[in-house]
Amino acid sequence: MGFSLSICITDFFTYETSKSVVVKSWSVGIINRIVQLLIITYFVGWVFIHEKAYQVTDTGIESSVMTKVKGFGYHHGKVVDVADYVFPQQGADVFCIMTRLIITENQFQGKCAESVPMFSCNTDEDCHKHFGAILSNGVITGVCLKSPDESEGQCEIEGWCPVENDSVKITPMFDVNNFTIFIKNSIRFPLFDVTRGNFPSTMTSDEIKKCTFHPETNPFCPIFRVRDVLQHTGQDLAALAYKGGEIGINIEWKCNLDLDIEYCVPKYSFTRLDAPFAKNAVSKGFNFRFAKYFKTENGTDFRTLYKAYAIRFDIMVTGNAGKFDTIPTLINLVAAFTSIGLGTVLCDIILLNFLKGAEQYKAKKFEEVSEAQIEASLARSPGSQLSLKSGIKNSYDSGAISLATPDQPL
Repeated sequence: MGFSLSICITDFFTYETSKSVVVKSWSVGIINRIVQLLIITYFVGWVFIHEKAYQVTDTGIESSVMTKVKGFGYHHGKVVDVADYVFPQQGADVFCIMTRLIITENQFQGKCAESVPMFSCNTDEDCHKHFGAILSNGVITGVCLKSPDESEGQCEIEGWCPVENDSVKITPMFDVNNFTIFIKNSIRFPLFDVTRGNFPSTMTSDEIKKCTFHPETNPFCPIFRVRDVLQHTGQDLAALAYKGGEIGINIEWKCNLDLDIEYCVPKYSFTRLDAPFAKNAVSKGFNFRFAKYFKTENGTDFRTLYKAYAIRFDIMVTGNAGKFDTIPTLINLVAAFTSIGLGTVLCDIILLNFLKGAEQYKAKKFEEVSEAQIEASLARSPGSQLSLKSGIKNSYDSGAISLATPDQPL
């Protein structure tokens, strides 16, 4: 019992190694080194230098955005300011600058004719099919309003009258080109407890008032001229003023915290978000409605309805921060060293399938041992060796077998 236990312990504390077959072949050796070089280049150039895989990364960026618009323009023969053309007025990260306004004044609750062409009629029955319609300016009553001298009339609606007529020609406010947008953005990377702002803390009030953003000469100025923003997106105000549109301003933070914190700065980019719909016949541009309500002396409610065509600006903040960490470094180093072994796999495939000496290589790489061979080897003296075939050398100092292939003589 003790002898068996001793054998089990001895067998457990042993070391096993793979048999090495040295193939002296220029072609296979070159392929092996090229594959290894490509793998090393990939890990060093792409994984470690470009992707910075030695860092731990924080992508959960926390952000706050405050905006202000400034400028004066003329619309409907009146001077308008920020309170007239910016919606909403809270200075959020999404806001609209109105370019064209259709005004319907003195609307009272009552019944009147619809103005939309699709609700034209000849008889009341023509209006009955529109019961429950949501594209009208009010609730369809089912009555066809038609003057005696007209061959065609319009369905009657109940709601705010007179109804809006959005087919009127209104000249847009092209002064929008000269308006400016001030963006104040603060971010935080919670994993590293790092906070940053989108313009230098050393920038004075006078510098901010005089500067205008330019991607090369003034990339950290927080004031953007609308004309410049539209030009960066490949658009101009004439294309957006009539129907409106959606513009995105992206603030990207990519911070390498292994460097000085002052190198953690924003990068701005601009795009037209509604570009897929710019050429559509329907749902083109951007518009919305709002109203201002009043009361007559006798307490009757009435309102002024506004349909605004506007350029909507979306301020988007993205980014990540990275810092050196031991764990991802070790994981990627292990992956790199493991991947170098792919060269051996490729060379084995070539040796086993495509070279003339494939059978010889296969015989030395894969050795089949049967029970009879084991019993025969036990019967031999401990110092005896199996004879080697011609062309095979036994290396006593390393335990490796050296094999010469047909394309490289020994």
